[in-house]
Amino acid sequence: MSRVPKSAQPWVATLVRTIFDQPDAIAVSQQFDRVLGTIAEKFPAAAEHLDDARADLLAFTAFPRELWRQIWSNNPQERLNKEIRRRTDVVGIFPNRDAIIRLVGAVLAEQTDEWVEGRRYMGLEILGKARLTSINTDGHDTEIIETTAIAA
Repeated sequence: MSRVPKSAQPWVATLVRTIFDQPDAIAVSQQFDRVLGTIAEKFPAAAEHLDDARADLLAFTAFPRELWRQIWSNNPQERLNKEIRRRTDVVGIFPNRDAIIRLVGAVLAEQTDEWVEGRRYMGLEILGKARLTSINTDGHDTEIIETTAIAA
């Protein structure tokens, strides 16, 4: 949106939202091309930026349709960030880096327990379908990062 004048941002945002309102992956791709063409007429820099982000914007189409809504939404992440912010605001100033890591780690552990015990964002049957879907990563840089377990 930074490549579009403020007065045109609502119009462009509405156009971009139409991409995600399509019934299947083929229609999503076709609508993306139509939106890109429409935006390119008035805002070529924005269209180029959108085209560069095509793979990232349409990555959700590699998954089953039932998962699309969960993939688009970052509500659980925002809720978790809000809870972390709420807990850290209570403390105010932390004595050292380890203290904040312990507090945030405890909040994350609580969230993990809550999700394991029952409130799942994506059910196991839907995740099972997602595992059956092959994802092409040829156009992406994939990096495997080794992680170490954090003691609670």
